[in-house]
Amino acid sequence: MEKHKRSSFTGKIGFVLAAAGSAVGLGNLWRFPYLAAQYGGGIFLFVYLILAVTFGFTLMVTEIAIGRKTGRSAITAFSKLDKRFGFLGVLSAIVPILITPYYSVIGGWVIKYLFVFLTGNGQAAAADGYFGSFISQPVQPVLWFFVFIIATCAVVILGVEKGIEKASQIMMPILVILSVIIAVFSCTRPGALDGVLYYVRPDFSRLSVKTILAALGQLFYSMSLAMGIMITYGSYMPKKTNLESSVRQIEFFDTLIAFIAGLMIIPAVYVFSGGDESAMSAGAGLMFITLPKVFLSMPGGQAIGGAFFFLVLFAALTSSISLAETIVSILMDKLKWNRRKSTIITTVYLLVAGIPSSLGFGIWSGITPLGMDLLDFFDFMSNTVLMPIVSFLTCVIAAYIIGADAIIEEAEAEGAVFGAKKFYRFMIRFIAPVGIIAIWISSMMASLGVFSW
Repeated sequence: MEKHKRSSFTGKIGFVLAAAGSAVGLGNLWRFPYLAAQYGGGIFLFVYLILAVTFGFTLMVTEIAIGRKTGRSAITAFSKLDKRFGFLGVLSAIVPILITPYYSVIGGWVIKYLFVFLTGNGQAAAADGYFGSFISQPVQPVLWFFVFIIATCAVVILGVEKGIEKASQIMMPILVILSVIIAVFSCTRPGALDGVLYYVRPDFSRLSVKTILAALGQLFYSMSLAMGIMITYGSYMPKKTNLESSVRQIEFFDTLIAFIAGLMIIPAVYVFSGGDESAMSAGAGLMFITLPKVFLSMPGGQAIGGAFFFLVLFAALTSSISLAETIVSILMDKLKWNRRKSTIITTVYLLVAGIPSSLGFGIWSGITPLGMDLLDFFDFMSNTVLMPIVSFLTCVIAAYIIGADAIIEEAEAEGAVFGAKKFYRFMIRFIAPVGIIAIWISSMMASLGVFSW
């Protein structure tokens, strides 16, 4: 059996940028702004920030510590901790296997819109019916999806240091700079101040259980939790790297980009729609239908639109790279294949598995499991069904099987200080499991139309 030395990041900066790149994706630039708009702007932002430094911190510390402690990807990490929980590794592996294909379909849409704006055809993208006409075609969306997959896997095949780490060191600074430039432009438009105030000023009269659950659900999506990614990246993390400060920095990057994304989008759409909140909570339509119209209404909107979709592409790629790397790592750990073979097999799988999600808006639109189109169905199975289960059981194994002290010991490896250990012990034992179960029950019922808060 061929034995392979496990890859690793060169140091803390490489790890933090790669993990932050994983967390910063479409969840930040698309999902966070429309949820913030839908659930009261400032109050959603306020709740999310509290949850990020409590739930988010606890769960990310746990996953990274498990990865570093075991030196394995998610599929084998849990069985190494306790053989009875080997099934949890399988569930964790299924999540990125389900997510990556349909996520890459959306990544293909982003490349298409970037191409449209860069070629001076932004006016066409802003036309009514353009988005629906594009995604319902049988060939073009699939071809753009293929381009996105090839770009993703080209980075993964280069490995952790030469591929993922190098790409993150280039893409993350550009992503931050572009975000700030577009946010400043958006916030300085005439009338944008009202949109900024709506976004940053909490209105506690709008605080509800639904707002809290929406923010907690966004936390999983935004911070790449329960996908096996942080366990995989943790397995590449050197022991000398301080775990607690790394998690704090990842959280800072992730939350900063989500916050700036809101500043890019909400004030601009607020002005464009005359303060109509329904225009800001249009789901996928916000990015691909509403925003092109907003950009084209601005001076220099063609260039701003191109810069925006370039930014979104970078964010989508940093996340898809981490998702694909998780699958590759699973194949390398479980089947003992080398990186090249594992990446080629993963690429072929993704190219084939993403086709149903792409065609689900066109020639396969009649296939509607649970009344959903195929992309939404795969999203439901991964995000609503599997991810809360994986997170809950991860809390159980960390708190009650190996014990919270085992995670704390890993965080304190090589003399590192873990200042939040009392807080961590309380959160992982009592608060995090209850919150996760609340998300799971409410999200399942809402998605299936059984009940809604």
